[in-house]
Amino acid sequence: ASGFVVARRQATVSAEVTGRVTEVRVEEGQAVKSGEILGVLDATLPRADFLTAQARLASNEAQIAGLQSNIADARRIAGRAKELAERGLGTRAAADTSATNVSALEAQIRQAQAQANTQRAEIERIKSVIDRYTIRAPFDGVVTTKAAQVGEIISPASAGGGFTRTGLCTLVDMASLEIEVDVNESFIARVKDGMPVEAVLDAYPDDVFPARVIATIPTASRDRATVRVRVGFDSIDPRILPEMAIKVTFVESQT
Repeated sequence: ASGFVVARRQATVSAEVTGRVTEVRVEEGQAVKSGEILGVLDATLPRADFLTAQARLASNEAQIAGLQSNIADARRIAGRAKELAERGLGTRAAADTSATNVSALEAQIRQAQAQANTQRAEIERIKSVIDRYTIRAPFDGVVTTKAAQVGEIISPASAGGGFTRTGLCTLVDMASLEIEVDVNESFIARVKDGMPVEAVLDAYPDDVFPARVIATIPTASRDRATVRVRVGFDSIDPRILPEMAIKVTFVESQT
């Protein structure tokens, strides 16, 4: 049967947001590791939001520090007013007023702390947004296509025009290469899972690459009367590349 080498694991790598490319750190044929930075988008606006949120948090924390200083004085005054009232040297109204001031300051501190917590959460959210402007490799692989250059716009969704790219590059996991062939349905009953296969690339007709049947796809082509079969290499040779034409021979056991 004849078919092609395919990668079971490949991806068009893009950003989660729309933005202008400021860095492209890969070229075709380059091997990359999972998590490695492939490109960077312009994150000027979210970084400005990050600085603003940090400034607001600093203001909230300064407000809390001031209120805590004030409440320390207010508690001391309230304690003194209560003591004087109990000894008959001060009025109960003055003691009550001092206690009310303490309660009011405590409420202000709680409100300021809640605002500070909100700002901290906002800072973490913006950090997450900024991280989306950095494009990283989702798995180990080799870059086969570079689709965008510095200055171009990338969007995770198609904009319907020719000026917006939907991805930075195509990444292929070379360890996931296998063969897909179409077998005439009159012979498919003789193909079994795990069956030995001898594969010959059109590019290297004198070399045989040992392989085995992985699975038979449970559907047939009505037009061609064939069934697709997945075949896995016993070992990946560096000469084997995606989309190469290949011929396979299924080896039946001799009984």
